[in-house]
Amino acid sequence: MNDATTPNRPSPPRAASRQLRNGSIVGCGPRLRNGGDSGPPLRQQVFEHVRAEGQATRSQITRSLGISGGMVTQLTADLIRSGLLEEMADTDRQTSRETARGRPPTALGVVPESGRVLGLKLSEDVHTAVITDFAGVEHGSATRPSGRRPSGLDALSEEVAALVDQALSNAAGPSTVPLVAIGLGLPGLVKHEEGTVAWSPLLSQRNAPLKAALEARLGLPVHVDNDVNMLSLAELWFGAGRWKSDFAVVTIEQGVGMGLVLGNQLYRGARGMGLELGHTKVQMDGALCRCGRRGCLEAYVADYALLREAATALDSDGLGPVAPEDMLDRLFGQAKAGNRAAATIFRRAGRYLSLGLSNVVQLFDPELIILSGARMRYDYLYAEEVLAEMTAQALDDQRPPVRVEIHAWGDLVWARGATALALSVETDRLLGDPALA
Repeated sequence: MNDATTPNRPSPPRAASRQLRNGSIVGCGPRLRNGGDSGPPLRQQVFEHVRAEGQATRSQITRSLGISGGMVTQLTADLIRSGLLEEMADTDRQTSRETARGRPPTALGVVPESGRVLGLKLSEDVHTAVITDFAGVEHGSATRPSGRRPSGLDALSEEVAALVDQALSNAAGPSTVPLVAIGLGLPGLVKHEEGTVAWSPLLSQRNAPLKAALEARLGLPVHVDNDVNMLSLAELWFGAGRWKSDFAVVTIEQGVGMGLVLGNQLYRGARGMGLELGHTKVQMDGALCRCGRRGCLEAYVADYALLREAATALDSDGLGPVAPEDMLDRLFGQAKAGNRAAATIFRRAGRYLSLGLSNVVQLFDPELIILSGARMRYDYLYAEEVLAEMTAQALDDQRPPVRVEIHAWGDLVWARGATALALSVETDRLLGDPALA
């Protein structure tokens, strides 16, 4: 395992390959600026702009950030000396056409091998990991099964350590590139700043100091957050949210989660534990939720809620042992085949979901709501009547309906969002000191 101290950053050799799309290098990170008085130092803004674009010339940086050419020259020279940016061939076809008559400008790109981060997504089914370099390019992944029962902090730390070792052994490229930080997402109530887990279905104890335990076990900085926040970061850094300043992500799997981006920034709440949509109340003294309280949204929509109802609808006593995934598939198949009891279960879940989504619209007025998670293969979650009821339950103030997109990502995308958390924190650590800008 790598030492937690900051490695020296000599300029490594140019990476052998970079991710390309339509002839241009693909960047990562939000495409909209987060400037102003509260924005990061200029040096960090320059670095983040180049990373988001994939590559950028000095003149493009000057225009985009609205600063002088001399300042850009000074800042980029410093970033090159630090081994974070490098000059490279310009693969942007538009730029090449614009400069065909003169000397083409030199593009700048992030040095991918200046460091790597590792993102982890823990769940009740599988744990996943993704390794990403500083340019956002993946270099390996790993998946390990997980037990459904809550475990102690030591046992979960051992599971994480085994997954980290597996991901490192699968990593492509030179083994000398330092792993500098780990981002980790898991379901439950997470105090991000402290790195403690107030409650999670994966842990048998409450207020577990997960960050401290993993840093002691792995010898690296570990940044812990709610798993849906990681998926929201994946959308903000790599997906549909890169050009959106305000959007929400709602997930339906073992539970119901929500992430929110406001003003181009992930919103967590004053104590880092907000946006628990699944535990908002939709019926007083209603169905029992796995959090121990009654009437939560997820007690009507999540996997365990549907399975509880399926036992009656499918007469499970006559089925013998059936895996939860298979039971849900059977329930959905019966609903599609005309089983009224099964169809009622899904119809009720859809109505409760429309209520939760309408509250999101009314409270935050997002530009986009992304529905994601393993249950997106069940169309009751995004049937026309569900989305129509979501719109009908919001105030009729003549605003256009909120756009809803369905993203049925796998677990590796959640882990990739965790790499975005690690990249963001590491970038702040390296470049966020105003005295250095």
